Amino acid sequence: MKNKIKVFRAMHDLTQEDLAQAIGVTRQTILAIEKGKYVPSLDLAFKIARYFNVTIEETFTYE
Repeated sequence: MKNKIKVFRAMHDLTQEDLAQAIGVTRQTILAIEKGKYVPSLDLAFKIARYFNVTIEETFTYE
């Protein structure tokens, strides 16, 4: 699954740590999601999308 989290972080000038703290996960979780090594739960995907005020479809792309 591809995602645009890194792009959204850059647009908001956020580090992985900043995003992780904001949504209640570890920096390692954000890193793993960005690299496609971890597929987030639906709950976590919604948290990420809500944080950036975008839809899940804008954030994640299934391939």
